[in-house]
Amino acid sequence: MPEDFTLKTQPYAHQLEALQRSYDKINYGYFMEMGCGKSKVLIDNVTWLYEQGKIDTVVIVAPKGVYRNWQTSEIPRHLPDSVPHEVYVWNSNPNKAQIVHLKTGIEERGVLRILLANVEGFATKKLPAFVGAFTQNSKFLLAVDESTTIKNPKAKRTKALVEFGKRAAYRRILTGSPVTKSPMDLYSQCAFLDKALLGFASYYSYQGRYAITRTQRMGSHSFQMVVGYRNLEELSDRLDAFSYRVTKEEALDLPDKIYVTREVPLTKDQVQYYKTMRDTAIALIDGDELVSAPAIMTQLLRLQQILCGNVVLDNGDRIEFPTNRLDAMMQTIEEMTGKVIIWSRFRYDIRKIYSMLVEEYGPQSVVTYYGDTSDDDRQDAIRKFQFEDARFFVGNPQTAGMGLTLHAATNVIYYANDFNLESRIQSEDRCHRIGQDNHVTYVDLITPGTVDEHIVRNLQQKIKLSAQALGEETRKWLEVTP
Repeated sequence: MPEDFTLKTQPYAHQLEALQRSYDKINYGYFMEMGCGKSKVLIDNVTWLYEQGKIDTVVIVAPKGVYRNWQTSEIPRHLPDSVPHEVYVWNSNPNKAQIVHLKTGIEERGVLRILLANVEGFATKKLPAFVGAFTQNSKFLLAVDESTTIKNPKAKRTKALVEFGKRAAYRRILTGSPVTKSPMDLYSQCAFLDKALLGFASYYSYQGRYAITRTQRMGSHSFQMVVGYRNLEELSDRLDAFSYRVTKEEALDLPDKIYVTREVPLTKDQVQYYKTMRDTAIALIDGDELVSAPAIMTQLLRLQQILCGNVVLDNGDRIEFPTNRLDAMMQTIEEMTGKVIIWSRFRYDIRKIYSMLVEEYGPQSVVTYYGDTSDDDRQDAIRKFQFEDARFFVGNPQTAGMGLTLHAATNVIYYANDFNLESRIQSEDRCHRIGQDNHVTYVDLITPGTVDEHIVRNLQQKIKLSAQALGEETRKWLEVTP
């Protein structure tokens, strides 16, 4: 690795190794488990390529819940101040100011242009057309973050990105878990880099080498069903030539606790309900009558419920509406290896999470632990999670956040945080305790510009939301616009 190279933040040893292996490669995969800092490695790689005059543009493609995080967190944190740059964020329904900014980006030169786009948009004609115009006559790096989103070779977005990737001077893929269900997941991700890397011109020739199939009949039709795998050591050796793999357990220089945030955008229905409820809460605080702390807490709870896709009204009726939170949770899980604890303060959401995990991973993969769980079932849930095959523990931190040992888990997702600091600390320590030999990653699902963000921020700053804070401070929480 050349020494004349600007770094804004000091890399860990494993990050430096990843960078040294990849910095000048045309195609490369960062298969680094969540919390190992693959985003920083990519930004450092981009910095070197830009400083060497090898690129002038970067396009980073990621799922809806992830791609804006590059703008708000990763780029400001890791891109050196000495690198002149402009960030452009794709929006499928942009306002006038956003349209002007994006059009300006097409003509911008003399700085490192960074375009952030959601992978889902590549299933349409609009986004590929814009990216094509944005990158015309430029030397660009194209990166797919959470590249398992293009694991399906038949998907429109996969085909579009594989084809568009041929125009890029450099290509990168990033994922914590490149194989989510089977080794077949790897083909399209690697094909995006370059089909020649694995040595197979088509998915079917790749499948023929590494999968064991048998003919399955359904009525008058027949198809090949995968029943096993082979030659996986050979596949691993081929991957090693153009990728770097590290887990939290292998990255010994990481801190014991790793904190990650995953942004969750609101749906249109959520925006409407959130603004209405927020205005009601502000009016309550600003009214002439004295308002009790419990009354304000009720308003905050309802706002938090809306972020999860439902709300309970005064008459007990529950209104449901679309939410991106469940999808963000499932995308986060795909980036994880090992067992996972999912905490939510709302039992209604626990049931929804349970149903989705059962549908995706099977009934034996998940246990629940909350107010509705009987004493016998609680002990059974702990046993299955700690010592058997259950991969997911879904619980309420008020019920399960104290006194339990759950160190089989190395990942924790906070679907909906509790306001209480003690509850958060106790729930974190269910797996980070004596007996835990690995690093633990904590992921907060948050919606920027809402009470969600304030809750996490205050918890991270170790500030309790108490009666004292339920005055002017709460009003500030409500004034932000999602």
